[in-house]
Amino acid sequence: MKTHLDMYCQYLLSTHINYTCTYFSDHLTGLSHDSAHRFLRDEKLTPRLLWEKVSPLITQSSFAYIIFDDIVLDKRHSRVMGLVRRQYSGNAHGIIKGIGVVNCLYLDPINQQFWLIDFRIFDPDSDGKSKLDHVLDMLGQLKDRGVLFQTVLMDSWYATTEVMKYLIKEGKTFYCPVKSNRKADDSAGQQPYRPVDELDWSEQELAHGKVVKLHKFPMDVKVKLFWVEVSTHRTDYTVTNDVEQDDLQAIKDMCRLRWSIEQLHREEKQLTGIEESQCRLARAQRNHILAAALVWTRLKSLAYAYNQTIYQLKKGLLDKYLCQQLIKPDIAYA
Repeated sequence: MKTHLDMYCQYLLSTHINYTCTYFSDHLTGLSHDSAHRFLRDEKLTPRLLWEKVSPLITQSSFAYIIFDDIVLDKRHSRVMGLVRRQYSGNAHGIIKGIGVVNCLYLDPINQQFWLIDFRIFDPDSDGKSKLDHVLDMLGQLKDRGVLFQTVLMDSWYATTEVMKYLIKEGKTFYCPVKSNRKADDSAGQQPYRPVDELDWSEQELAHGKVVKLHKFPMDVKVKLFWVEVSTHRTDYTVTNDVEQDDLQAIKDMCRLRWSIEQLHREEKQLTGIEESQCRLARAQRNHILAAALVWTRLKSLAYAYNQTIYQLKKGLLDKYLCQQLIKPDIAYA
């Protein structure tokens, strides 16, 4: 039996405890381990397949949001595996060995739905691209595909001058936190640039933000800077090129929207086995990651259709098994 993409995706969707090729072949009559391995090794699947799958499901809107963030698939115990490199993981709060994936999420504010529409594997050894390069590539792809959106939300890692300039040029709005040492000028050139955490804030500015010029930005480009108190121990400095924005609560709402992509990362890791493949070849890992993204898309589309969570859908498979075992157990207690 020859393994194909739909078959492998069905396996990732159905299994709960093991995502290896061996376990796959052990549970499908006529399928050999070699067949599953050859599929992952030889196929050249690309993120374009994800777009083809998800584009009919999206209700595009000029009010939509694009959210960028990356995830590190934990491979800290791997010794010889393609794509694995030491990099910072926000989940682990430190440097680990893993595979970096930069994700592009489409958030529809009208239907309150979000979809993964593109991603890139961080592998500078093979393509020489940084994570920022991948974000710019995906922004260009959005333009080529005619995807409707207005606002981009991203982490401080992507809040670079280059990315911001691109979004301003394209007429897009951005909201993103900046690092506390990012230099800005709030004195209209009367004082030198200072880190944003050293700027002085009046009561008016705390409530409505302040217009600043970021270091290395063109002289005529200003942004609005907000002091956002996340908790008693953490303050975020958020910037937007919408200088008319003066509502601190709206800024906080934008920050909350950005957490949709964290929900995606959690669901992918817990329900699709995206970081569980033990294949050593880079191509096999790429194909597995794409298949896991397709599985998440399928689960998400069903969850929206049935008004359930994707956890309810996948765990529901075990509910049916338990009901069957209680009525007619394969291993009887007595």
